[in-house]
Amino acid sequence: MRGDLVRKLLARVLTTGLAVLAFLVVALTGATGWGLTVAVAALAAAAWERRVRPTADGLAESVLVAAGILVGYARRLDAGFDPALAATALVLLGLVLLVGPLRDAGALEIRAANLPVRSWTPMVAARLGDALLVLLALVALAAGLALPAWVALVAALLVGAGCGAVGLDLARRRFRPPAGGGPVGRALRRHQPEFLLYFSAPPGSEYQVTMWLPYLERIGRPFLVLLREPEFLPTVAAATSAPVVFCPTLKTMDEALVPSLRAAFYVNHGAKNSHCIRFAQLTHVQLHHGDSDKAPSANPVSAIFDKIFVAGPAAIERYARAGVEIPAEKFVVVGRPQVEAIEVRREPVTGLAHPTVLYTPTWTGHHADADYCSLPVAETLIRRLLDRGATVILRAHPYTTQNPASARQLARLTELLAADRARTGRAHLWGAAAARELTLTECVNRADALVSDVSGVISDWLYSGKPYAVTDMGVDGDDFVARFPLAGSGYVLRRDMSNVDEVLTGLLDTDPKAAARWATRARYLGDFPAESYAEVFLDAARRQLAPVPTAPAPRDGSPVPSPAA
Repeated sequence: MRGDLVRKLLARVLTTGLAVLAFLVVALTGATGWGLTVAVAALAAAAWERRVRPTADGLAESVLVAAGILVGYARRLDAGFDPALAATALVLLGLVLLVGPLRDAGALEIRAANLPVRSWTPMVAARLGDALLVLLALVALAAGLALPAWVALVAALLVGAGCGAVGLDLARRRFRPPAGGGPVGRALRRHQPEFLLYFSAPPGSEYQVTMWLPYLERIGRPFLVLLREPEFLPTVAAATSAPVVFCPTLKTMDEALVPSLRAAFYVNHGAKNSHCIRFAQLTHVQLHHGDSDKAPSANPVSAIFDKIFVAGPAAIERYARAGVEIPAEKFVVVGRPQVEAIEVRREPVTGLAHPTVLYTPTWTGHHADADYCSLPVAETLIRRLLDRGATVILRAHPYTTQNPASARQLARLTELLAADRARTGRAHLWGAAAARELTLTECVNRADALVSDVSGVISDWLYSGKPYAVTDMGVDGDDFVARFPLAGSGYVLRRDMSNVDEVLTGLLDTDPKAAARWATRARYLGDFPAESYAEVFLDAARRQLAPVPTAPAPRDGSPVPSPAA
């Protein structure tokens, strides 16, 4: 998080500083060429800022850069008053003032992928800011080459025509909306989806959706994915053939939630979930994006859902242990379908000369009470694993690099692994090779043992039956297992690493907790047959889509009793 803030602050300082410098150099000195060069640098900084701060307002900087470029242009031409250059200045001023409002208005429009509709206005509106930066760069180039002013005017008028078309279409949508709804709503009504997957989360969270998409597709009913943040649209659309719709406002949600829908599934406790739960005609089902003993896995907000799908009875106990009172009938034990492809090892394998160990440090969390990250002390662990001849698969949490300290600690671990691989030839994996080129399931299947922080990875690993260790990064001491019962079937690694050799001996050599893991496995992941494990979830999901039975009309014409009667 702090790293992201530093990037945003640096982008702001560069954009503003270079814009002011460009104007001062052109306006107050004779170094017109240098001023135009600095102006182009300011435009590049503005483009970078737009990437790290999509909602950045660069109006003042754009005015300064445009003014500096135009002054420099006039000096280059040195021909007195030039009507074409004056017209260019007016058009640029209009564009600088209009691009922001048009972009903001376009951002309020519904957008879709995997639907047979072409809604060009929101896409073009989103690119108007980039078009303005390119236009200013072209005008700066024309000024540097002393091209006739009409060249810059033509370029400005072309961009202005695009802005005008976007503005007219947005106005038509606002003041004369099409009968029967917009093209996205009409396409969804033709699609007749029976359920939706609703998603709102910070950047980098798309894994929460993609882990569920294959199983939602296996339900065999038409559905859609409804997003509340635009950056997820390309990634999620590429992961499914189902329609994916971005709804920036409550009004656009009204268009997307067509009458054929019966249920809504959720994968987290995002604040914007309440925007969808207001649709009382739907059955609202919380799926979660992992099962763990972390505090967020017993979030009291779960009570607002009609149904809560959990992997096993341990999840229900977790809510009770946290003092969260939820009626028992809301819980549905469905297993964790994502583990169905994990290879199960029934017989303990001990004393391997060169074991493969999967290490999955989590991130520092949004709040201090959710910081289970072991990266600050992980160097000792990695060195001990290397001393034992282990091959290490280092798979860090997707949010790890948002914290600069965690990013540095992770980089140190990768340096150790890279040096050992160069020296010994052991095929350690880290970075993209472990996190993107391989799925978590593939990492689990390659490994003989796991070292993990408190996270949902342990629950998934548990399905394999193989040994695992859990890092205790808190101050719970002997109460750690009481707070995180899943650690009871694993080997607890203390924060100070004082028992690291003892833990690794149990994990890799003797494994005295092998039998206990199987009982824990049933409590956490359900006791379902392996050959039909995912079907438990699919059947439970299909039941939520069954139409609500209605009482038949009485033959004597008397009123039909209500369902509550």
